[in-house]
Amino acid sequence: MLSISTAAKRFQSPVKLTPTLVKVTNPLSFMKSKLVLLVSHELSLSGGPLLLMELAFLLRGVGAEVCWITIQKPPGKDEVIYSLENKMMDRGVQVFSAKGKVAIDTAIKADLIVLNTAVAGKWLDAVLNKDVPRVLPKVLWWIHEMRGHYFRLDYVKHLPMVAGAMIDSFVTAEYWKNRTQERLKIKMPKTHVVHLGNSKELMDVAENSVAKRVLREHVREALGVRNEDILFAAINSVSRGKGQDLFLRSFYESLQLIQEKKLQVPSIHAIIVGSDMSVQTKFETELRNFVARKKIQHRVHFVNKTLTVSPYLAAIDVLVQNSQGRGECFGRITIEAMAFQLPVLGTSAGGTAEIVVNGSTGLLHQAGKEGVSPLARNMVKLATHVERRLTMGKRGYERVKQMFMEHHMANRISKVVKEVLHKSTST
Repeated sequence: MLSISTAAKRFQSPVKLTPTLVKVTNPLSFMKSKLVLLVSHELSLSGGPLLLMELAFLLRGVGAEVCWITIQKPPGKDEVIYSLENKMMDRGVQVFSAKGKVAIDTAIKADLIVLNTAVAGKWLDAVLNKDVPRVLPKVLWWIHEMRGHYFRLDYVKHLPMVAGAMIDSFVTAEYWKNRTQERLKIKMPKTHVVHLGNSKELMDVAENSVAKRVLREHVREALGVRNEDILFAAINSVSRGKGQDLFLRSFYESLQLIQEKKLQVPSIHAIIVGSDMSVQTKFETELRNFVARKKIQHRVHFVNKTLTVSPYLAAIDVLVQNSQGRGECFGRITIEAMAFQLPVLGTSAGGTAEIVVNGSTGLLHQAGKEGVSPLARNMVKLATHVERRLTMGKRGYERVKQMFMEHHMANRISKVVKEVLHKSTST
């Protein structure tokens, strides 16, 4: 049997395009031969590091010299880190230790330094020490966090002195502006909102009907889900902040509603992509205990976290973006699902509300326990109205094509980087 990852790789470049005489200028082409240092607090399959990797590849694509350092690494060999570092080195990205002379020399020589996430700020004092003032004017700080515990002075005390900050959504930018002033008594630098875009690799699969059909059949066969069954998915790292517990409560409630109202719908299933039972977290155990207690093991499927989400987006019918509290800073999986013409059921918090058009490309519900029943009702609505589901999916795809493609993101980032470079050379 073909593995899911192997099946996905077969469709990474599904069509050959006829060369065109019109030459499209890459908006980042001015970065050719520039030295860029990318500083990541960790290297994992979570959104922040993967985004920074994409920026690394965009910069390499225009001939920039790109160096990568990871601040926090576990002791011993880590398979995920090993795989991701090799992927970067294969694309010409230089990977070296976050500590020591090479890191310091590179930071001093670099034309641009990108600190990825608020936590990366710890590296400045810990490694650069007396050289911090020399590098701050060329630092672009890319922030993705929405949680309150990231607002610590030892993380972000240098924020006012950097060349600029880049944040993934307007609501997050406003939150950072207010929170830093009120809680830390510091002022944000000039802050740029940059909505993200889907990678070319993902779009290649999303727009290939043959690839999607094969991946859908393969994943569903592996899960034991029939083609006509309706599959709701939460695709995030498993944690309480991502709301998988409330998603499962909503899913169970939707099953009860269907039974009570005697609705004629195909069998519905839920899948949680992002598990990691190797660490045996209390929260993940809670999820599995809930499923067992409600006797819905045959309807709920757990899949380990993965770098390759395309097979699962091809296999499902609806994405549930159920992040809690202040929601996602942006939530890249939302636009990835929309690229696959999937409707999105999301919390009306954070960046999700800037992506999903309520009633058009999906349906929004409250965060917290108050959102459990509304989400359950929305799940039933989409399970019982196939045309509405398909129409929302098509509208979501159109919105992605208008706003959330890789070239949109590259254009937005290029404007920010140009301004940062101009500011750093004039100080």
